[in-house]
Parts: sequence; structure tokens; C-alpha cells
Amino acid sequence: MGPLDDHVAIVTGGALGIGRAHSLELARRGAHVVIVDPGVALDGSDSDATPAAAVVAEIEAEGGSAEAAPLSVTDYDGVGALVERIAREHGHLDIVVNNAGITRDRVLVNMQRADWYDVLDVHLGGTFNLTRHAATHWRERHKSGERVRGRIINTASGAGMRGGVGQAAYGAAKAAIAMLTTVSAMELGRYGVTANAISPVARTRMTEAAGLAPARRPDGEFDPVAPENSSAVVAYLASDAADWITGQTIRVDGNQLRFYNRPAVSDQAYSLAEERRLEVEDVEVGLRALFGVLPLGLGDQRLRINA
Repeated sequence: MGPLDDHVAIVTGGALGIGRAHSLELARRGAHVVIVDPGVALDGSDSDATPAAAVVAEIEAEGGSAEAAPLSVTDYDGVGALVERIAREHGHLDIVVNNAGITRDRVLVNMQRADWYDVLDVHLGGTFNLTRHAATHWRERHKSGERVRGRIINTASGAGMRGGVGQAAYGAAKAAIAMLTTVSAMELGRYGVTANAISPVARTRMTEAAGLAPARRPDGEFDPVAPENSSAVVAYLASDAADWITGQTIRVDGNQLRFYNRPAVSDQAYSLAEERRLEVEDVEVGLRALFGVLPLGLGDQRLRINA
């Protein structure tokens, strides 16, 4: 018996890289895995590859249960029909892993409108589409009196937390996914649903294309950027045992776990002593005080708070 026996999971982008590792791990833990992956190229263009079918065959060869659903996560109605079919055939849907993504890194002055919207549509739109339809399924089950343990696991990124040159679209989408995770947790907890995100440090098609992936380690050695390093976190968050944690974004770096603090107002504050509104001159004084930057005319020395 596995901890995810009789659980049904949908994994988007589940045929390659990190998504493939998640699909394999969930299946090994007992889940029936629906792999949503049309097999597109890194930039989202068409591809003749059928990687989802290959992962299904790999799972079945290990004695697991899986099926391929080669549709795009940007197809709102198609995703809804998939959720309805899975719920009808299996009686329930328990886990959604939103992992699908594409990249078209461009600096802003070179970015085309289609690059911006296509990246957001896959990452953020795709996460919304599956989350929205799964949430409806869980709400209806809850309203019928059934005990629900729904699990949403999204994929964030360090690029969405700290930024990166050429990653305006990708970073904006990932930052939005982190906040969507927080809001999903707030809204869906009443139905027995948790929502968390992972931010994996991993070797992927994206990091390799950008030249950011370290060299592969020899066989038998621990590889700190192997795609499968974050899959145990996904499997745990997908389990019934993880009903205590929700609304969090967890960074997985090798074998190290950390969590991201939510954006918060700083402890430092600047305000006027008098009861009047701020003037432009007050704003400069206030901002320089907050950021610890000496006034103009006193040299270039900068004393930044929280450096």
C-alpha cells in the first residue's frame, strides 16, 4: 500500500524534466497519474514528439497506473472537460500539479506582444485553468457532504521572487503564481483543499538553454540540480498527511528545504511631524531616509538599510 493509493493526480507539463519526475514519483506512491503534455518545444511551438505516451509506458512498466492527455493547458474548456471526465471515470480527482511552462526570454525592448502573452497564458493562465476547474469539482463534493482532501501544488521560480534579465514575462508569471497559491489557499481551505507551491532549483530545458545548468554529476553521485530532487516534496504535499500546510511557497535546492517569506511592509517608516500631506520635497527626504542614502552633495557613499 502506498500513501497515494486510490488518489488521482493531474500533472501538467508532466512528460519532461521536473514534470516527468513528479509523474513518476506520484505513480510510485500509488496515484493514478494523468499526464497533460502536448509535447511542445521549449518556446511553445509545435513538436512531433509524444513524450507523455513514453512516460505512461514507463510508469506502467513499473506496475503503476497512468494515462496521457495531450492537450494544452491554455484550453480552458478542454481542461474543464478533462477534469469532468477524470472525476466521472474515477469518482474523484484529488491532486493537481501545475507545472506546464514555456520560455521566450527577451529583454523588454526586444519583446514582442505575443512573447509576453503566450508565456503568461501557459504559466499563469494554465495554472488558473486547471485550478479553477478542480476547485469547482471539490466544492461540489464538499457541498454533497463528502470529506474532501484536495491538493494543489503549483510551480513557482526564483525568477519570480528576485527577477532576472530577459525574464520579464517568465518572472511576472511565476510571481503571480506564488500569489495565486496564497489566494487559493485562503479561498479553498473551507472545502478541504490545500494549495502550496514549490520553487525548484533544477536542471531543465529552460536552464540548459540559458546556459545556467551545472554539468551533470557522474552516475551514482548525488546531483544537486537533478530534476527529481523536488518530487518527494510534491508527493508529500499531495498526501493526506499534508493537510496542516497551505499557502506556502517552498524552495527546494538540492536536498535543502526553505520557504519564501510573503511580501511584507518594512519595519522602517518615514512620516511628517506635522498634520499635512506629503510634498515632492518631503518624498525625497523620506525615501533617502528609508533606503539609507545620504542627501545629494555629501558624496556617493550609500548606507543602505538591510543590505
